[in-house]
Amino acid sequence: MQPGQGVLSNEALWQLLENSPPLLENMVDPDAQVQPNGIDITVETISRFRGSGTLGRTNATRVLPVTDDLPFEPDGSVYLPEGAYQVRFNETVNLPSWLMAYARPRSSLLRSGVAMHTAVWDAGYSGRGMSLMVVYHPAGFKVERDARICQLVFHPLVAATEAGYAGIYQHEGAAAD
Repeated sequence: MQPGQGVLSNEALWQLLENSPPLLENMVDPDAQVQPNGIDITVETISRFRGSGTLGRTNATRVLPVTDDLPFEPDGSVYLPEGAYQVRFNETVNLPSWLMAYARPRSSLLRSGVAMHTAVWDAGYSGRGMSLMVVYHPAGFKVERDARICQLVFHPLVAATEAGYAGIYQHEGAAAD
């Protein structure tokens, strides 16, 4: 693969999944997850926020809120009343220096009154990311462990970056986290 423009196709995604390291690791069901224009990522944990956070002018004053993981029922599901939740994904993403990604919610979520809010996944990032899930529907929402919840859409850069992502979330969700 080479830097360029546009969105990566199904064929290009399969090719990158064969790399070392692969574009994504720990996929639950690659045949179901690889889509025509992206790769679905799946739920590992869902957490409730407890306390507040702070975003300062520098990283030195950043404070992330404490979260509590919600237990899944014996059938593998969890009911979420209206509110905001943190979702950790199963998959480890390994973005090369010439590729970035956006995570977009699956349309079934939107049709259920649920939104996923995500950030840019920068070139050079490696880790098991997190996103914000907001249940807007007054009746709540039920989700199962390993459900496909977002689709990563991959965009090649016009040119590879010399300095890829090096922030505090590099390698997040690794065994030591």
